Amino acid sequence: MTVAGVDEAGRGPLAGPVVVAAVILDPARPIDGLADSKQLSARRREQLFEQIVARAFAHSVARVEADEIDRVNILQATLLGMSRALELLAIVPELALIDGNRLPESLPCPARAVVRGDATEPAISAASILAKVTRDRLLVEYEARWPGYGFAQHKGYPSPAHLAALQRLGPCPEHRRSFAPVRKCLQPLPARRSPCVES
Repeated sequence: MTVAGVDEAGRGPLAGPVVVAAVILDPARPIDGLADSKQLSARRREQLFEQIVARAFAHSVARVEADEIDRVNILQATLLGMSRALELLAIVPELALIDGNRLPESLPCPARAVVRGDATEPAISAASILAKVTRDRLLVEYEARWPGYGFAQHKGYPSPAHLAALQRLGPCPEHRRSFAPVRKCLQPLPARRSPCVES
């Protein structure tokens, strides 16, 4: 049976897209060391990324950008990305294993939700690595495009440095305006107050 693993990266950040990958592994070309991307070092993720791209039977990556996340909410954006990633595969799988406990309503094949699947299903682990590395590379590009926020370090997550940059600079076009720390920056404040500082 042809099985695709599906996983996402970037549900929690304040900026950038949510990225979803789908991977159909090739049993004839095994990849050692597949694991939940969060449990791997950045260097090891990069190494495995190259192996997955070279050896997988098929793979795809889909993005749902910040403005679309703001329109539909992060859960619906994630489910939408899962559908898109499966639709982008060159081969329609017979089954999709999707990390988590929710399935999109519209999929090109039968699917099963797998809680903690990124740690137990190799195809989902591979998808988690593709999604994470793709998103991390994109946020490094944002560092050059939108300097001052520290995107290359925190990858858009709400770290103290990122929150401080939001207070200092206000949001950039890649920020998710529906997320509370960013939304707070858009509210009018009394004169002579710094952006995003609570009264």
